[in-house]
Amino acid sequence: MQQPPHQDHDLGLAHDLDQLMHQRRRALGWLAGAGVLGLLGCGGGGDSAGGSTTTTSSGSGTGTTGGTTTTPTGSCSLIPEETAGPYPGDGSNSSVGGVANALMLSGILRSDIRTSIAGASGTAGGVPLTITLRLVNTNSACADLAGYAIYLWHCDREGRYSMYSSGVTAENYLRGVQVTGSDGTVTFTTVFPGCYDGRMPHMHFEVYRSSAAATSFSNKLKTSQVAFPTDVCSTVYSSASGYSASVSNLARISFASDNVFSDGYSTQLATLTGSVAAGYAATLTVGISV
Repeated sequence: MQQPPHQDHDLGLAHDLDQLMHQRRRALGWLAGAGVLGLLGCGGGGDSAGGSTTTTSSGSGTGTTGGTTTTPTGSCSLIPEETAGPYPGDGSNSSVGGVANALMLSGILRSDIRTSIAGASGTAGGVPLTITLRLVNTNSACADLAGYAIYLWHCDREGRYSMYSSGVTAENYLRGVQVTGSDGTVTFTTVFPGCYDGRMPHMHFEVYRSSAAATSFSNKLKTSQVAFPTDVCSTVYSSASGYSASVSNLARISFASDNVFSDGYSTQLATLTGSVAAGYAATLTVGISV
């Protein structure tokens, strides 16, 4: 998750929708006021570093809520509803001084979420990661869902959330929205998340009916989280600079003790390939009922 400048934020989104959304958002600030909610970070600075190659597939996990639909080409399960946590930036809560809503940012529709936008200029460092989410309908033989919007956000390698955490309240990196293509997929370019105390490494996401609806939490269809294989996390944290606190934080937590994943995470565990030196690619099929 190095620090190249962010790319165009149209990935499968119709040009006219993109322009309409940008016009509507251009005049809006990313926070209705400045503010801070405290979060203790979990690491130091530094650039990403090389390490040994690791290839890991999604592995064990106990059952999750929801049924499974079987099709001639495979099966899909309903991903469980999870908490958005205290740092969603979707208009559902405030930092000191105002409502935090990254969904109203000019430029929030984008594939590369490593750099802040809308007047902010910070860039999140870390081991490069691309994550591809495939959205399918469990009520319709796992059919791909095109034209839906997915809002993804997560902490940086120090365990901090932009817009909320001390030191990065003025930033909005590691947050972005994309619209699913005809194959139901979106791909975000980001950095490998750190592990802060008390949680397994994870990412958050919300699903919306369309980009036009993806302006407030009140319109969301689903909220869930992505889990990451423990062995890959251990490799990243022990090999790459900037993740030093994540080593001890990960040692104190497990899927069994995590307050979100302890009841099952098999449908939320991403498949990862790659290495610390080359970066990682994560994939996950997200089943929702529509």
